[in-house]
Amino acid sequence: MNTETTTYLIEKFTRVRDKTIELIDPLEPEDFVIQASADVSPAKWHIAHTTWFFERMILQEYDAAYQVFNPQFNYLFNSYYNSIGPYQPRHQRGVLSRPTVSEIIAYRSYVDAAIDTFLRQDRDAASQNKIEGLIEMGVQHEQQHQELILMDMKFNLFVNPLLPAYQNKAVAPTAETNVSPAYKTFDGGLIEIGHDGTGFAFDNESPVHKVWLNPFELATAPVTNGEYLAFIEAGGYETSEYWLSDGYQVIKQLGWKAPLYWMKDESGDWSVFTLNGVEPLALDEPVCHVSFYEADAYSRWKGKRLPTEAEWEHAAKTVARQGNMMGRGTYHPAPVVRAEHELTGMFGDVWEWTASAYSSYPGSRPLEGALGEYNAKFMCNQMVLRGGACVTPDDHIRETYRNFFPPDKRWQFSGFRLAGDL
Repeated sequence: MNTETTTYLIEKFTRVRDKTIELIDPLEPEDFVIQASADVSPAKWHIAHTTWFFERMILQEYDAAYQVFNPQFNYLFNSYYNSIGPYQPRHQRGVLSRPTVSEIIAYRSYVDAAIDTFLRQDRDAASQNKIEGLIEMGVQHEQQHQELILMDMKFNLFVNPLLPAYQNKAVAPTAETNVSPAYKTFDGGLIEIGHDGTGFAFDNESPVHKVWLNPFELATAPVTNGEYLAFIEAGGYETSEYWLSDGYQVIKQLGWKAPLYWMKDESGDWSVFTLNGVEPLALDEPVCHVSFYEADAYSRWKGKRLPTEAEWEHAAKTVARQGNMMGRGTYHPAPVVRAEHELTGMFGDVWEWTASAYSSYPGSRPLEGALGEYNAKFMCNQMVLRGGACVTPDDHIRETYRNFFPPDKRWQFSGFRLAGDL
């Protein structure tokens, strides 16, 4: 057993698990069970499911001495792994008043102690490598659910007429550089995208493969609230020619007139619901909580388009992987700072929609066993987003990371930047 590697894994496991508990600390007991739509999950389910992942995928499979905490949890907290067995329907996770939050916390402590003991056991090199990979996968999986906790709680609190805040943390303003919207040009050509196997990545990020790009331009910053407001005021939601047919049907059916969480009072002033409560709409912040349909329609209105994920990744390789992410603690996009010729805001603030449908890369292979269901089976009717958001853990993102959502979803922290042909 490599003691140094084991210590690192235990420390990372503990740090990520503790962060999840930190994220639920502002919640009251009543907050943990709410499920305001079929898209979101209760906070209690998230903290139980991430624990179940370590128990079911690692301890039950590889630790002969492990005793399951509660066999019924395998049904309650399996998310969607059909190869493992039946599970509580996603839209009914909010009916689970029991087990209680305190029981789930006890479950977490029980599994955490078992993982710690398990990692300290001696095993051969091949087994050790497999376990290390599974622990890393479990930690990365938990970080995804940390973001989901914040996304889902924001929606769960928004449906409350009191519009309660998740936290009360001031969002520090950032000075606007007053640079007009600008674009950086790229020559295109035969390029490579995809993860090269150095460090962790999900299976949907590989292998490295070649893609041909025509010359293109990419906006140096994401679209702002002020810019998107101009689209609204120009009648963008009422003008069908800007919209994909499916998108226009969605906005008419659901009555969309603005991004999710935007609110207009009787005097015509706009405000926005945030995890820090209701705030006046800041025109220089990236527009957030828009669907792919809305991002695409705005792009058409401007005579531009959304970038492909290959264009986005190719451009992102020139940018430092840093920005406004979970570590800042505001959980809200920061005002856009533009540069005339350099890309800004590629990482953090808002996930950026691309024009690419979510599908496998050439030569891609799903993982073996139940984890093969982690990504591959969702490669239909979804669009790719890149770059992370203000609720993404800082060490969780990379330029090859492929997030994905159906085109009508917008409770995630999603925005976009424009692209064009040269």
